[in-house]
Amino acid sequence: MAAYLLVDTLLEDPALYEEYKLKARPIIEKHGGQYLARGGNMTIREADLWKPHRLVLICFPDAQTANRCMDSEEYRQILPISKQSAKRTMIVLEGL
Repeated sequence: MAAYLLVDTLLEDPALYEEYKLKARPIIEKHGGQYLARGGNMTIREADLWKPHRLVLICFPDAQTANRCMDSEEYRQILPISKQSAKRTMIVLEGL
């Protein structure tokens, strides 16, 4: 069953984050991830509990594959770039 990686990002160093994005995309795609939305315009309809900033939505074949991608050595190598350039919340959500 498909799973979705939802990432909410508050950019602190946009130029450095561009480097992370360039390096992350091939890793995500290698693990079967498909970008569905990436930082596009959004309309917040309700936000009592959560105030999103910049959202990314990636579809993976299943939750195990999504988690395997995020835990992979190649992803861990670029993670410091993200940590230096942004604050994020990442969620793996199983689909129906």
